[in-house]
Amino acid sequence: MSTSTADLEQIVAAAVSAAPVWRTSGQATRAGWLRALADALDAHADELVPLADRETRLGETRLRGEVGRTSGQLRLFATVVEEGAYLELTIDDADPAAAPPRPELRRLLIGVGPVAVFSASNFPFAFSVCGGDTASALAAGNPVVVKAHSGHPELSRRTAEIAAAALEAAGAPAGSIALVEGREAGNALVQHPAVQAAGFTGSLSGGRALFDLATGRPDPIPFYGELGSVNPVVLTRGAVAARGAALAQGLAGSFTLGAGQFCTKPGVVFVPRGAGFEEALAAATTGIAGGPLLTDRITAAFPEGVGRLAADPGVEVIAHGAETADGARPLVVATDAAAVIARADVLLEEVFGPVTLLVRYDTDDDLHAALGAVPGSLTATLHAEDGDDVTATLELLQARAGRVLFAGWPTGVAVTWSQQHGGPWPATTSLHTSVGATAIRRFLRPVAYQDAPERLLPDVLRDAALARLPHRRNGILTVPLAS
Repeated sequence: MSTSTADLEQIVAAAVSAAPVWRTSGQATRAGWLRALADALDAHADELVPLADRETRLGETRLRGEVGRTSGQLRLFATVVEEGAYLELTIDDADPAAAPPRPELRRLLIGVGPVAVFSASNFPFAFSVCGGDTASALAAGNPVVVKAHSGHPELSRRTAEIAAAALEAAGAPAGSIALVEGREAGNALVQHPAVQAAGFTGSLSGGRALFDLATGRPDPIPFYGELGSVNPVVLTRGAVAARGAALAQGLAGSFTLGAGQFCTKPGVVFVPRGAGFEEALAAATTGIAGGPLLTDRITAAFPEGVGRLAADPGVEVIAHGAETADGARPLVVATDAAAVIARADVLLEEVFGPVTLLVRYDTDDDLHAALGAVPGSLTATLHAEDGDDVTATLELLQARAGRVLFAGWPTGVAVTWSQQHGGPWPATTSLHTSVGATAIRRFLRPVAYQDAPERLLPDVLRDAALARLPHRRNGILTVPLAS
């Protein structure tokens, strides 16, 4: 099914009409709309979860948890809206004695206008119709038009129906959220002159194509894409000696979680040569079964990606997981640092599915040279002991990722105020996050009012509102005490 040009125009026109209402909505009102949407998702979970399972085969337990994550992040953004620091309210009082004389300036962030959101295949709730991009765009004060993912079309339609009805019942304007389907409609959406920003989670090729459309418009718009990530992990010799078996168990569970279809899957792991970690990981992986992949396209791409790795002369197979009748079989392969340096374009290309590449290193110089070839990623993980000198290693890792872990494994992204889910290209097209409270910043723009009469100022820039909101006045930060 594909949305027609005429229908797309009607959908975007409705979003344009809704935009001023969202932009000028009060904090309590907008937070109420977000909570109403969260409540509706929770109330319809018994309907939506089986529908999602039929289309994605991710299982009821995983999907119910994902509904909770999705409604939870909507409630988080309701709190962000109420707290108000995201507005970055800033005031400079007039000073005629300054040289040159200074006018009164009052600055804040406002919603950009209608936002296009492109759903992901691997999170049919949390990165889909009502996922993080939608939640943060609505919280910023913008209506949203979602491009449904072809991997779960029925779920997308029903979720969009529930969302639109819930928002309107709560008092939000018609056009607050809508759905389009089909590649042509998605391309047209990101090029539509009324759309002011876009969020995307998906493949490097698909995201790059949309990025080029967004930036190639006569009026270019920001395109916030999460595209691809190998998420490097470094194990020091001391860490392997101290807890190699536990690290192997943790890695085996992480790279096979969800059949390896997490954007934070540890795809390349640097291990000290001859430390015994390969044998421990092989033992930990052997009994793990794979699972069905999300779409026919992903299913076809997995053996092609594995084949490219296995065909490299410097790569050897270390272990297979258990065979299953329906699903991708987990795989561990290994190479060395010299091969990665020589052929990074082949060996460090993301393979979506349950496979991880071990990279053997002998010295820190070997390790650091190979890390220099790793592309930007969402995460980087360092497992070391207290006595290890890892300063140079950490510098390389934090230059390549938005989130650096020192314990555990990167699969699993907490939805919090401080979360960063984004990294240097090609992990994302920007340095912003798509998860956590500051994801709202993507869909805001600054406006300063100079010598404005108070009656024409936005409510939140008036002195009465400033008494209860975080703001900076004449350089001094004020954070009102919570009532």
